[in-house]
Amino acid sequence: MVRIDKKATRLYVLDTNVLIHDPASLYQFDEHEVVIPMTVLEELDKHKNGVREIARTARQVSRTLSDLTANVDLEQIREGIPIPRLTGPEGRLRLLCYTDLQPLDPLEASPDNRILAETCRLRDERPDASVILITKDINLRVKAAALGVPVEDYLNDRAFDDSDAMLEGVRVYPDAGNELWNDLALDVSVERDAQRVTYQLSGEIPAEWHPGMLVADSDDEGGFEAIVREVSSQRARLALLTNYRHGASVWGVHAHDCRQNFTLNLLMDDDIDLVTIAGSAGTGKTFMTLAAAFQQTLDTKRFERIVFTRAPISMSEDIGFLPGTEEEKMSPWMGAFHDNMDNLLRDENGESSWDNGATRQLLGSRVQIRAPGFMRGRTLNDTFLIIDEAQNFTPKQLKSLVTRAGRNTKIVCLGNVGQIDTPYLTANTCGMAALVQRFRDWPHAGHITLKSVERSRLALAGEELL
Repeated sequence: MVRIDKKATRLYVLDTNVLIHDPASLYQFDEHEVVIPMTVLEELDKHKNGVREIARTARQVSRTLSDLTANVDLEQIREGIPIPRLTGPEGRLRLLCYTDLQPLDPLEASPDNRILAETCRLRDERPDASVILITKDINLRVKAAALGVPVEDYLNDRAFDDSDAMLEGVRVYPDAGNELWNDLALDVSVERDAQRVTYQLSGEIPAEWHPGMLVADSDDEGGFEAIVREVSSQRARLALLTNYRHGASVWGVHAHDCRQNFTLNLLMDDDIDLVTIAGSAGTGKTFMTLAAAFQQTLDTKRFERIVFTRAPISMSEDIGFLPGTEEEKMSPWMGAFHDNMDNLLRDENGESSWDNGATRQLLGSRVQIRAPGFMRGRTLNDTFLIIDEAQNFTPKQLKSLVTRAGRNTKIVCLGNVGQIDTPYLTANTCGMAALVQRFRDWPHAGHITLKSVERSRLALAGEELL
């Protein structure tokens, strides 16, 4: 066993199979340095062609590396390319290239042995650091151990999380209690009108605050929950949220925690034109959005129609061309839509009116299912537009959809960057992440990352353990 100095700088040399196994592995080593040998880049280049999963993953890794090296100069490449992280210190990426590398005698000149030689030379050049080879290859780990090179298996199989790729839209101060403003050293004045309670704050406003985010003092009911309307370095204006937990509801839907309550507030807020909702499977993104859409279209008549669209990208093999009209072709991709429709239309006895002819006719006249490829050139007025699986859109594609908004239109984007199905996007380059980042400071946009899984204990366990 090779002893690793825990206090020394750590350089993690990644084998090709680690990047293929987890394209987001570059971001999983915290503040330490990640090293990519030139041999690994050559192997990625060999794997990139074709339609197999390994080719798609290789292209995804190449795009991530391209994004990281896009705006850096030669000096930064030599010093280490910053790997951005939302929380904690950023890491560094180093590209390892030796033009005069000597092979390890008596090993043959294979890619694995070349990676081993590159690691050994880096170890000799950096006696001040702990150089560790990370590989999924058992034989390579045995060889490295025989040569006295610290080696580890890659065990961090956690899928890339929404919170890793974009802001959460939430700031909770659980220890503040009733002393929130005292803890933040802010002066506050309260204004009340017929619509809402507003807080005017002055002092040193926290730097992470931005318009359209939730500020709360607890996840529990009864605490302070407000949305940031305006913010600068010395002043901020917050509006108290409506409580949708028990009394008020949206199409019969109640919130279970502060994030869900904030989500319903964003969806029902006339001042918010763009809502982005991230979260893992089963957090209620589509369910709450459809409830708000029905409430504002069928009850309050704020909108004339609901338009539902999503990227028709499968998570496995393509099933080929589909017959029928545009809506019939989109039907296989609309399982989440129909499941939530069925749940929202159930009565107190648990029976659904979705199969009722009159209900279908009413909803058919107000709800439209559209393919995103046919949205270009349209202007959507008086529309509640829902873009599902937004993580599978490129920033350019999402731009073409967002710019369809006309008079009195609200757009809601739903997604989870941990479930990207297109091979050409990563958690950092997908349209969902770009949209959240670009609209961060726009006062008529709001974002929330949901945490609580509502489907079942099995779904919750799957989200935590897989």
